[in-house]
Amino acid sequence: MAGWHVDDRCVNCDAARQLAPELIGESDGRSRILRPPRDEAETRRLHAAAFACPTRSIRPESGRPDEKLDPFPMALDDGVLLCGHNSPHTAGANSYLLLRPSGTVMMIDTPRWSRELAARFTASGRVTDVLLTHRDHVAHGRRYADHFGARLWIHEGDLDAAPDADQVIRGLDPREIGDGVTAHPLPGHTRGSVLYLADGRYCFTGDSFYWSRTTGDLEVAESVTWYSIEELARSLARVAGQLRFERLLPGHGDRHHLPAEEMSGRLHALADRTRQLQPRPIDFTAVRW
Repeated sequence: MAGWHVDDRCVNCDAARQLAPELIGESDGRSRILRPPRDEAETRRLHAAAFACPTRSIRPESGRPDEKLDPFPMALDDGVLLCGHNSPHTAGANSYLLLRPSGTVMMIDTPRWSRELAARFTASGRVTDVLLTHRDHVAHGRRYADHFGARLWIHEGDLDAAPDADQVIRGLDPREIGDGVTAHPLPGHTRGSVLYLADGRYCFTGDSFYWSRTTGDLEVAESVTWYSIEELARSLARVAGQLRFERLLPGHGDRHHLPAEEMSGRLHALADRTRQLQPRPIDFTAVRW
């Protein structure tokens, strides 16, 4: 479409569509360009999608997006930045930088590794911690942590995927891991899944739940639950009354911002719906992005 195309390496991770939903859609299990950009703002959104795509499948006619239009890390608000440059080794998961009042930074999950990207991230502040949400997203964690001189965190349920982690979250009780930041174990998607709650505003959920543009609501990826959908239902029921946040920031699936009261009501409803689900075979094509 006017020189832009999606090549056949696309893995349908949805990362690009989240950044330019009016320009990139889904068809036959992959992304496709819907129309060319009409102005500079849309051109920038399409470039953001291209630089987030883990397979580098979103391409202009020249074959390479304009490096000057790489927006990452990109501010989502005054406290969180989206890293972009999603890694094929984390199935294209989103990762984030959480800015702390002290001027330091926490990284939640990781983008693809490069020294150039690491330098960009430290421009936001000294990175003190790399918080892994679960085993699927451990790639590059140790490398970023060592580069930053930061602590690497994971839950004991997924410790075999990152046995060299510096800090291990144990059991099911919430754990304060920094001023205003709490880890909430949430077994289900994997045995060691964790979400991180910050400042009563942000909830980094990994792959435990996300915002679906298809349903217009919170959803679980019931068709991609490696450990136990029943355990995920119990986890959601346990934490629904404990979590208060406005911004949902998942690894896979879309982000969303709602008043805390409405988000809480939707989370309770999600816990109720998840209780009705039954185990099913893994099927990546069934996820409702």
